[in-house]
This record gives sequence, structure tokens and C-alpha cells, in this order.
Amino acid sequence: MSTSPPLVIFDLDGTLADTAGDLMAALNFVLERDGIPPLPVEQARTLLGAGGRALIRRGYAVSGRNIEGTRLEELFADFLHDYESHIAARSALFPGVIDALERLERDGFAFAVCTNKMERASIKLLQALGVDSRFRAICGQDTFGFYKPDARTLPAVIARAGGTVERSVMIGDSITDIAAAKNAMIPVVAVDFGYTDKPVAELGPDRVISHFDELDAAVKSLLAA
Repeated sequence: MSTSPPLVIFDLDGTLADTAGDLMAALNFVLERDGIPPLPVEQARTLLGAGGRALIRRGYAVSGRNIEGTRLEELFADFLHDYESHIAARSALFPGVIDALERLERDGFAFAVCTNKMERASIKLLQALGVDSRFRAICGQDTFGFYKPDARTLPAVIARAGGTVERSVMIGDSITDIAAAKNAMIPVVAVDFGYTDKPVAELGPDRVISHFDELDAAVKSLLAA
């Protein structure tokens, strides 16, 4: 029998924290310098979920422009600088996160973060929100050289956190998270309040929750199965 604790792996943006305000502000900082009108925060559901470069591509695509190569990397550097300068100005943990972590911790669970946000920005955000110390591993798009939904990503996070694939569950809000879990053959719980342009229940998660009060039961039922 494994002596490793059961592990709950969380996505960050749209799952643990509502970060749309700060991410869209950084995107608009980049767009406006190119004369592109700012996009409303309400558009975040169709733009977020695949990392900063994808966000920039999608933001420019709204105005009919394609951004790639060196220009994309220049914009991404500017985006990151602006974002990290205001990383938690408008961001907050979703209701019930702290209580859910404390309940699961009392029951012997450990935690990790697997996000397509860059690792440094992820750590900085979780520090600003006061929860970084709760996670055994905080892994971003640049941590391993591959990222969600690549099948190698979650096993790499689990190994870094000292867990086992057989006793791990992914929590996310988008097709990227669900696909990453399925590719790694790990059960996945989807939150229905995150950033996705399609109802998350239609994307094939093992469980759907609408509040972190429901997390314990969902995770325990999947591990029991």
C-alpha cells in the first residue's frame, strides 16, 4: 500500500481563483498600445484557459489580426511584466476554497497546482492570495518543457508533489484541464464557474461542482471508485 497521501491537483485561473480582471487588464494593456479597443472582462470565458500566449493570440484575433513568432514573444514579455506588476489587484480566491483545503487537509490530503500560467507568476499570485504554502508543488507552463493537455504533465506534477497517479484527482474549469486528466488517466472534477465558452458538463468530466463546499464528496467518491 502506498504511503503517499492522496493528492488533489488544482488548475489556477478560473478554478482556485477568479483572475479574469487582472488577466484581461494585462491583455488590454498590450492591445491598446496597438490601437485595438479594450475587450470587456465578460469576454474572458472565451479567451482564457490556455496560457498567456494563447490569450494574446485570441485577443488579437477578435480584431482580425494574427500574431505569431517574434512579435508574439515581444507582446508576451510586455503582457507578463504588466500582469505581474498588478497580479492580485482584481483577483481573489473563489468562495469556499480555504475551507475546502482545510477540510481535505484534516482528512489527510495533499495539494498541488498545475496551470498553464507561467510558474513564476503562479507562485507570485498564490503568495499574494496567501495560500502558496498549502501546495507541495506549483507547476506552470514553463516548468517541465511540456504542459496541459500533454499526457506527461500531470504525472510530472504528481511526482514533484510526492504523490501517486493512482491516488490523484484533477480539479479544473476547462477542456484543457479535462483533456490533461483524461490523457494521464486521472479522474477529473470540473467547476462550473470558471473560464470556458461551453458548459463544462458537456466536456466529459467525471464530476461537476458548483461550489467548493461540494469538493470533498466529489474527490472522495472518485478515489473510492
